[in-house]
Amino acid sequence: MGVGMALTTLHHALIIRAIAAPAIFAAVPFVYFRYFRLWSPLRTAGAFLVVVIAMDLFVVALLIERSFKMFASVLGTWLPFVLIFVSTWWTGSVVRHTFDTRL
Repeated sequence: MGVGMALTTLHHALIIRAIAAPAIFAAVPFVYFRYFRLWSPLRTAGAFLVVVIAMDLFVVALLIERSFKMFASVLGTWLPFVLIFVSTWWTGSVVRHTFDTRL
């Protein structure tokens, strides 16, 4: 967000974050489910989301911004949270199904 806000407007940076977050969280679980598969897609999506929320809460809101104002933004916070959860769950489901059928 810091780089995005330095290069463009806040609104555009939030849109970029809303698009980039689920894309990144599709790549990470792809690797996880391809090689490890310790948890179900639903449990993994929940765990990934908890980590993201904790980082936003403790690092971004408390340490960097010193405000919880960011949590008032649907585009800036809540939409990326939902998209991160959905993209992690969907990627895990697809990868597990694809590689389980080949066994």
